[in-house]
Amino acid sequence: MKTLAELNALKEKMKNKVSIRQEDGDKTKIVVGMATCGIAAGARPVLLAFSEEIAGQGLDVTVAQAGCIGMCQYEPIVEIFEPGKEKVTYVNMDAEKVKKIIESHIVGGKIVLEYTVGSVS
Repeated sequence: MKTLAELNALKEKMKNKVSIRQEDGDKTKIVVGMATCGIAAGARPVLLAFSEEIAGQGLDVTVAQAGCIGMCQYEPIVEIFEPGKEKVTYVNMDAEKVKKIIESHIVGGKIVLEYTVGSVS
């Protein structure tokens, strides 16, 4: 990106793909940590990959961004909130892991344990 116009065009494109607020309490939410630590660790491509994959599959899931989640050493961090279930935290994320999480966790209902916070030593 080299101009303000390019930045504004990207903002408009992403506005419809990413919800800033988590307003719908009965819907699955994917929240990507987008504080400075997350962005520096590569959270932006992770956020984009989730947004594109969710939209591409036509899933009724909210993709949102948050500030610091509090575990900077594990960034990029993604939290998944499903109604009636405990939060799942995925760590050390990258765009390559997104498709597996969508297929296994969001669509299939099976947590990808090797990407979770409990799998990190």
